[in-house]
Amino acid sequence: MDATTDKDPLVQEQIYNALCYLGDSEPEEILNSCDEYLRQHDKLAYPLRVIILKAMEAVLTNNIDYLDKSTAKIVIFLASNEMTKSKEIIYDWQQAASNVLVAAGRRFINKVMEEVLTKFQPGILPHYFIVQTFANLSVSNVFGMVPFLNSILGTMLPMLGMAKQDHMKCVFCYALQHFSESIQEYLANLDKAPDPTVRKDTFSNEIFNAYDVLFNIWLQSREAKLRFAVVKALGPMSHLMPSEKLEEQLPRLVPGILALYKKHVEAFYVTKSLCQILEASVNFGSRTLDTQLDALLSTLHPQICAPVESSVPLSLKNHNEVLRCFTVLACTFPDRLLGFLLPKLESHNERIRVGTLIIMRDQLPPAAQLYPCRVPVKRAVVQVISAMAHHGYLEQTGGEVMIEYIVHQCALPPDTPRKQTPEADDLTSDSVQNISINTLFLISTTVDRMDAVLWPYLLEFVTPIQFTGALTPLCRSLMHLATKKQEEGESASLIHYDTHANLPLPCALMARLLIVSSQPYLGDGRGAAALRLLNVLHLNIHPMLGELWNKKIPPLVEHLEANTEKSLSPKEWEDKLLLFLRETLTAISDNTWISQFSAEMCKQLNSYNCFPSEKNFLYKCIGTALGVCSNKDVVQKQLQELLETARYQEEAEREGLASGFGICAINHLDETLAKLEDFVKSDVFKKSVGLFSIFKDRSDNEAEKIKSTLILCYGYVARYAPKELVLSRIEADILRNVFQYFDTRVLGIKVETKDLTLKLCLIRSISMISQAISDSAQSDAFVFSRKAELLAQMLEFIKTEPLDLLRTPIRQRAMISCTYLVILEPPLSEPDHVELIDTCLSSVLALPPLDVLKERDGHVPDALHKEAMRFINTHVCVSFSPAQTVVPFYNLGVLVALFSPRCSDSLASIRLRAVDCAYYLLCIQLCYEGFAHNYRDERVERLKDLKKGLEDPDFTILFNTCYNIAMVIGKRLPPDQLMSLLLMMFEGLADPDQNCSRAAAVMINAILKERGGVLLEKVPVIMALIHSKLQEVDEEHLRKAAQQTVYILASQHRTAVVSSLLGSSLPFDSHTCAMWKALAMEPALTSQILELLLDKMNRDVPYKENKSFLLGSTSERIATPLPFAATCALHEIMSAPESGAAVLGLYPHLFVALLLRVSCTVGVQLPKNLQSKERKSASWSQAPRNLEPCSCAVEALRAMLTQGGSDEAVKSVGSAGGWELMKSLERHHDGIALLARAMAKHAGPKLPLIVKNLFPMLNSMYDSQRITTTAFFAELLNSSVVSDLILLESMMDNMTGRQKDPCTLVRMLALRGLGNISSGSPDKVRKHGAQLLASMVNGMDDKDDPDNLVALEAMSSLSKLLDHVEERDIHSMLLHIAIRIRPFFDNENHQLRTSSIILFGNLTKFSAGNCEDVFFEQILNGLVTLLLHLQDPKPEVIKACKFALRMCGPNMGCEGLCDMFLNHLHEDRSLHYGEFMNDVCKHLMQNYPEMLNRLISTNLFYFKSNWVDIRAAAPMFIGFLVLHVDEEHCKQVDLDQLLSCE
Repeated sequence: MDATTDKDPLVQEQIYNALCYLGDSEPEEILNSCDEYLRQHDKLAYPLRVIILKAMEAVLTNNIDYLDKSTAKIVIFLASNEMTKSKEIIYDWQQAASNVLVAAGRRFINKVMEEVLTKFQPGILPHYFIVQTFANLSVSNVFGMVPFLNSILGTMLPMLGMAKQDHMKCVFCYALQHFSESIQEYLANLDKAPDPTVRKDTFSNEIFNAYDVLFNIWLQSREAKLRFAVVKALGPMSHLMPSEKLEEQLPRLVPGILALYKKHVEAFYVTKSLCQILEASVNFGSRTLDTQLDALLSTLHPQICAPVESSVPLSLKNHNEVLRCFTVLACTFPDRLLGFLLPKLESHNERIRVGTLIIMRDQLPPAAQLYPCRVPVKRAVVQVISAMAHHGYLEQTGGEVMIEYIVHQCALPPDTPRKQTPEADDLTSDSVQNISINTLFLISTTVDRMDAVLWPYLLEFVTPIQFTGALTPLCRSLMHLATKKQEEGESASLIHYDTHANLPLPCALMARLLIVSSQPYLGDGRGAAALRLLNVLHLNIHPMLGELWNKKIPPLVEHLEANTEKSLSPKEWEDKLLLFLRETLTAISDNTWISQFSAEMCKQLNSYNCFPSEKNFLYKCIGTALGVCSNKDVVQKQLQELLETARYQEEAEREGLASGFGICAINHLDETLAKLEDFVKSDVFKKSVGLFSIFKDRSDNEAEKIKSTLILCYGYVARYAPKELVLSRIEADILRNVFQYFDTRVLGIKVETKDLTLKLCLIRSISMISQAISDSAQSDAFVFSRKAELLAQMLEFIKTEPLDLLRTPIRQRAMISCTYLVILEPPLSEPDHVELIDTCLSSVLALPPLDVLKERDGHVPDALHKEAMRFINTHVCVSFSPAQTVVPFYNLGVLVALFSPRCSDSLASIRLRAVDCAYYLLCIQLCYEGFAHNYRDERVERLKDLKKGLEDPDFTILFNTCYNIAMVIGKRLPPDQLMSLLLMMFEGLADPDQNCSRAAAVMINAILKERGGVLLEKVPVIMALIHSKLQEVDEEHLRKAAQQTVYILASQHRTAVVSSLLGSSLPFDSHTCAMWKALAMEPALTSQILELLLDKMNRDVPYKENKSFLLGSTSERIATPLPFAATCALHEIMSAPESGAAVLGLYPHLFVALLLRVSCTVGVQLPKNLQSKERKSASWSQAPRNLEPCSCAVEALRAMLTQGGSDEAVKSVGSAGGWELMKSLERHHDGIALLARAMAKHAGPKLPLIVKNLFPMLNSMYDSQRITTTAFFAELLNSSVVSDLILLESMMDNMTGRQKDPCTLVRMLALRGLGNISSGSPDKVRKHGAQLLASMVNGMDDKDDPDNLVALEAMSSLSKLLDHVEERDIHSMLLHIAIRIRPFFDNENHQLRTSSIILFGNLTKFSAGNCEDVFFEQILNGLVTLLLHLQDPKPEVIKACKFALRMCGPNMGCEGLCDMFLNHLHEDRSLHYGEFMNDVCKHLMQNYPEMLNRLISTNLFYFKSNWVDIRAAAPMFIGFLVLHVDEEHCKQVDLDQLLSCE
């Protein structure tokens, strides 16, 4: 160590290395020696001290685990002193000492902190390297240091404000940066931390307080170094700040960071910090970040577009950090990011385009995967990838990721349609899938340079099950690529598997494509696509397949294209594919390849667990492959594997496994039987079928399912095995094992199995075994010794089925099995034959009727019951001969009705037998009528010709044939049998077989069309039957058929049908409504029905007066039933869209009738019997149709207008609330006015006939009808359409005539209509001015108007007319009108006050000339009233007074007063009444002093006014008058009179 004084660097380095070497051998001794040397040589120069300190650091680092605490303590104390000996910063020396502390702190953190914290005191700015040491310790020993950080931060925060020098600020930033990073690491590994209770919020407030200083003060420094230090710290600190505080700061923080890009050449640290801030913001779901997005993208994007300069060290790092920023933003704002990037692709600047593509390649697919629900993002990503492909960008590294993303989108499951709001911009996943499919096909067919990327890479996606949805587009693209490769030559098309390790093997490809072809129409026709791909891949599958596949695959594809999913027979298609597979494997003729192929298929089995149909076919393919394989060891090994891995609980898997064994047995019968027998002896089987498992009550017992499968396997083996070999194995091998699995014995006692699956598999297996024997060429010579035993077992199954239940198919399946057994040798004895028939009949016929079973059990498989019945009919009852004698045929109709609907049975054989039954019944009827036995009726014989139509599977042809059969029956049936036939056929409507139910409906309608004319008296019965059946079976097809029946009846007996339906109880239920709607099917009939209903609605009085004893003399109106029901019926018919043409033809009549019906039902009550129904419905909390008579009438009117093409009028009235107003007793006429206004606007051409039909109603005996008609006309006169349609004169005359109507409201509405002419036809007012004015004056003089309603309307209308009449017409009436309206100025009704005052103001226009003096007197008479009513409590009266005074001003001969009225009396301005009256009185007394006494007298009248403000205004008025009168005229004032009024 003395040699350290040598200044030669090489010597110093050798000294350092020597100390390190010695330290590795004796660490403690060397460390102690160094400590002693440095303490003894206190004056040793610091460069020499650095060498020793660095050596100590190295020794500590390498030997920290071997040091004792005492040595560590010595070293720590020394390093601490060395680090802080000089207050000035001597970087190398102090850094070396600090590094020694950090190295010691890796193990002795508590000792280090104990020493260093003594030099870190509150309120005293610490040494630079104390802070730096803390920072480095937090990084080197996270778990040891973080527990100290809370107290360190608490001491350090106040010091931030004390730091004045930049280097101290930088070290504080450095410390905060590393503290934050350490805390994050600690929190991320809490499971390993010594104190797992530490949480982020432990440090959040301190970190935020530090952030406040760093960001708001230090970041503004001009010193770049300090700004860098701040930026480096802010990134990690942002992760620890309280979320709400960070959210609050983001609007300032992000722009502040972005601004640093302009101040610093080196952007890496700014970008790194920005990325950390963005990550922190995204982690807590910041909403504020959205507002900063545009600025972020605009700043970051150019940095990606700029070239990476290798000469700048951090350029590449900054580039990667910017991409990280885009990754963060892409995961949160993928849609916004795409919106920003997509336009950049259109830029002419190549750098911008390249930079944009870099972002899209690296960021968007991960973002779209993270947010799969954002469909627009996926859609845009796919479009971008397409663009990248066209620009050659996918050829670079990472292009395969893009291709995989597109394939993932192609595999999306198609979405079901869903409702979307109009503003929604979202698309379904189905649209994403379509776009992806198109994109994949385009880039594989139109972008030549993509061939190298896609071929053979796309083959990797063919076999994984998750890409099943993408198979069709994959196959099409691959077929195109493979075809191109073939065109380039054989060598180009061959796939080199050694260089493409991830590609599926040829046998895996073939297996996959063949299996998916079994469901050829799924996935947009994947079968044809897969087969075509197989064809072009033949060289890569096997070199021997080219010629065979070119010959076999095209016909398979053509077969698919010639059929549809509905027409293709699944079994026939599977047989074709299995034959193709067998021929393929035969052509290959390579045992090794075939063995590999079968093993590969076995590997793929588990992939199809969720695809039972495909898995079932896969088992068959495995069986086919094993059948072709000549290696018997391989066959047995694969069969064993199948038995061991099968999922026996799944029915489809049991079927598939058994089918596979059967197909394998075609060529390997002995091996298959041997393997089945060996499996029973294996451990796998024994574990499942143990002795004790017999006693376990397990409904889904694994052992039972295994045994069921094995039994089924034996059945399929018998079915598929060579016919010449199977007979010898039936009893010795097959049946012996079948019964061994089925018979369970415990201690020699047979235990009856309860497992349904086991029983059904046994029955099916026996059926297949029996069929195999029967199909054998030696079946006649084969004596089946176990036949009786098997039949006995089947009969036992049948007998054990309960006679009162029908819940399993055992009964039916056992009978079918019996049919195969009975034909085998030896024949049954007579007793056995009788027992068989007796057992079968008893089992089926003893069952209760279906309706009883349904009522008791809730559910009965009707189809199963019919299957059993068909079996009895087909296989047993056919042996009985028909009766030869003819008896009287009373029940012909019932019998024909029972058999006829079976003409559309789901079994063709039953259909043919049913028509035979109908034929023979009609032949018997001919005999009954006296014809000879051999007589042939031409119409009855036609039934034989119709049988051919019953064999056609097309339902259209089938039901058309049923219709023709019914027409034959209808023509031949005697009239007295017709009703019984129909009654029984109506019962057939409830047939559980929908085909038969529909056939019954078709036949009923055909018979009614043919013979319905004679059933007039039976119409009510038939209608009741239809209604009851609709209640019983509420299905769509039945409802339509019933409607057709009603229509046919109505076309023959419309009055009877309408009367019958009108008799239905109200409110009409849904079935009655459906029957009413049936009458809207054909316009001609609908018109007749509507006219009939109008007649019934108008024939009776609309209501009856019912005087109540409790209500005294008052009475209530009760709706009469027939018109009420007819109204409801009209509504139902006109609710059907088909009624439009008929409604249009009767538009005026319907409109007038329903309008008057509405008027007559306002305030009318329901009949008593319906009121109770209404209350019941309310108590049941139902929402029944509104029964209120007026509501029903209004709804009918609305329906009529809608179907009549006036739906705009309906909407207009509805939006104004008119329909509700019509139902109001007080506001009914207002609702009618809204209707008239809408009709004038939207249905003008229809008005002439409506008006013509309404004219007579003005003389109706019902006030309500006259009110409605007058209100309608009154509002029509408000429209120009009346004049355009030349209706004005006639309507005006009728309105004038209504002035003598006894009803006040009618008279009022008539005046309103005359007044409305000023708006609708102003040009006609001059012509009829005198007549109109006379009507108004008469209205004001109406004596029978206690509430002055007529007068009010007369004044309002007169005001409107005054603008359009000739002056000469008004002059003669001017004075009369003015005098007549004067009393209304003070009326209690504010509307009368308003109207009369406005009219008075309008009259002043006509006061010039001869009337000037006379009218001036009227003005003076009303002046006081008008001025006082400026204080009226009603604003509208005040406005009217202001208007009238402004109008009177020019006629008073006082310019000052006129100016005051014009300037101060604005409607929209407030008035200082006292000042105004002061000025008015001044002008009055200056110009009319002689009027003083008259004015005072008028004011005295208002001293007793009901209105407080007016009472107060009158004395003030007098006071101002007296104030401004001169002494000469003061004598007019009668003081006594004034005092008496006080």
